[in-house]
Amino acid sequence: MSDIQRNILITGGAGFIGSHLVRRFVKRYPHYIINNLDNLTYAGNLENLRDIETASNYRFIKGDITDAAFINQLFEKHRFDAVIHLAAESHVDRSIVSPMDFIFTNIVGTVNLLNAAKTLWQPGKTEHATSEINHLFYQVSTDEVYGSLDHGGYFTETTPYDPRSPYSASKASADHLVRAYGHTYGLPVVVSNCSNNYGAYQFPEKLIPLAINNIRSNKAVPIYGKGENIRDWLWVEDHVAAIDLVFHNGKRGDTYNIGGFNERTNIDLIMQLCSIMDEKLGRPAGSSAKLLTYVKDRAGHDLRYAIDSSRITNELGWKPSLTFEEGLAKTVDWYLANEEWLQHVTSGDYQHYYEQQYHKR
Repeated sequence: MSDIQRNILITGGAGFIGSHLVRRFVKRYPHYIINNLDNLTYAGNLENLRDIETASNYRFIKGDITDAAFINQLFEKHRFDAVIHLAAESHVDRSIVSPMDFIFTNIVGTVNLLNAAKTLWQPGKTEHATSEINHLFYQVSTDEVYGSLDHGGYFTETTPYDPRSPYSASKASADHLVRAYGHTYGLPVVVSNCSNNYGAYQFPEKLIPLAINNIRSNKAVPIYGKGENIRDWLWVEDHVAAIDLVFHNGKRGDTYNIGGFNERTNIDLIMQLCSIMDEKLGRPAGSSAKLLTYVKDRAGHDLRYAIDSSRITNELGWKPSLTFEEGLAKTVDWYLANEEWLQHVTSGDYQHYYEQQYHKR
């Protein structure tokens, strides 16, 4: 573990994956200053970080990455030496209804960050010698940029991009821009593409927390089409451990795919979740499965995503720490033990946390 002091900007750090990453870096690297930039849109929740919000090496900054002037001033003021970029609009259904939100945040916002980093990290602009600090712009992306695997096989780092939704197209655009800045301007960059994350603190519009919450409340659990779509599932704690490795040891200019080796059809996943919920809630076997309701399929719904993670395993030694069964059980336990968090999210009360806590300081 390096003892060099770092001043790192993590964007989207109040979101699902971002909050896990912020927590890991704040606790694991006390000599790093971790700056969490988040605009606190609907998916940003500072209650996710209550346990570390007073840490001496943590700073929260509320702001919008689509505001170029704000971003430039922020970089000039704080002089970040690295960026881990997670801030994004990420829900496919929302991108189908409101694609422009995704264009601005995921593309324009990324370019604003790239430009600010490029300007600040010019020779002579930073306080640290390059031998001491290795600047890095780390783009955290998704496997959805690769399109759909309808006939077997796996996504690798060299799979051509073939995005199928406004969301995945906007993330693909951002990935291309990050690599272009690396090639054109010599900006030190790295990209990782992950499969579907699950775990604690995930906003309950996503499949697993939505199903847990609805089963808990005896509400219908919607299943797109026939539930035949296949996803690879990655426990969020394993994902942020992989990000940590790539940040510190990944080869600049390269791409790393991060998957959980856990392919499931949506219907098989939900049936497995129903069994766990019946057991945890003390309900008769089969009770939760009766809540399943099949709904009209999503427009352009990709059939299958599956990631080949052999590169990050072979080069950096990463592998998932939990089986899917273990991770799913831990996830259910967390949601059942954190009813207050879930109630605040579903009621919207979490959106008042910033005003209640940070305006007092």
